[in-house]
Amino acid sequence: MASEMSLWSGLSFTTVLFDVDGTLIDSNAAHAETWHQALREHDVDATLAKVRSLVGMGSDNLLPALAGISDESDLGRSIAQRKKELFQTAIPSLRPTNGARALVQYLREAKRAVVIATSADAREVSALLEQAGVDDLIPVRASKDDAADSKPDPDIVEAALRRAGAAAGESVMIGDTPYDLEASKRAGVAAIALRCGGYWSDADLHGAVAILDDPAALLDYLRASRMSAVPKHFQRPRR
Repeated sequence: MASEMSLWSGLSFTTVLFDVDGTLIDSNAAHAETWHQALREHDVDATLAKVRSLVGMGSDNLLPALAGISDESDLGRSIAQRKKELFQTAIPSLRPTNGARALVQYLREAKRAVVIATSADAREVSALLEQAGVDDLIPVRASKDDAADSKPDPDIVEAALRRAGAAAGESVMIGDTPYDLEASKRAGVAAIALRCGGYWSDADLHGAVAILDDPAALLDYLRASRMSAVPKHFQRPRR
């Protein structure tokens, strides 16, 4: 895995992998609420707080961890389908995270490959990226449809690398949950954590090469790094 100094000095990475939910669009609370509602409608007892702690996983990992339900069971499929229906109705009310489009534009102008790596399915990804205002900027995407297992398993990160034709050691993952960080670590990719996904403390995001508030803060950080080396273990102060 690239060291922090080599990762940032002169934007030496060639490929940037983006999570979507909580990273480019403020959707994590909506995911938690719609999972919670779908579970209640199927008489599955789970607190909203517990559901929220697992947002960032796909249904293949979330349902077993939350309620011991296989996503391939009839019950699991029914819950997941209902959750998808509920979440689709929430998408029009979601908003981009601060600086999402500006960050992606900057990376593209810097000639870096930009790729999506998310546990959502392809149709949902398209809707979320359009709502986030970056759909036109990121045509290369790896989603639930490209991987056997969702985050925190590394499959989606590895699929994104394949789609981009990128090496793990020359890439960086940007995400907002411990599941993004674990998936990237297992794929051999350095990771940056953003706080804008909410819920998680900086301690929960340990292992990231940097922890910043949101895409706008990361954009400031990247611009500064082109002028000078980034200090070891740099973390942007919480605003």
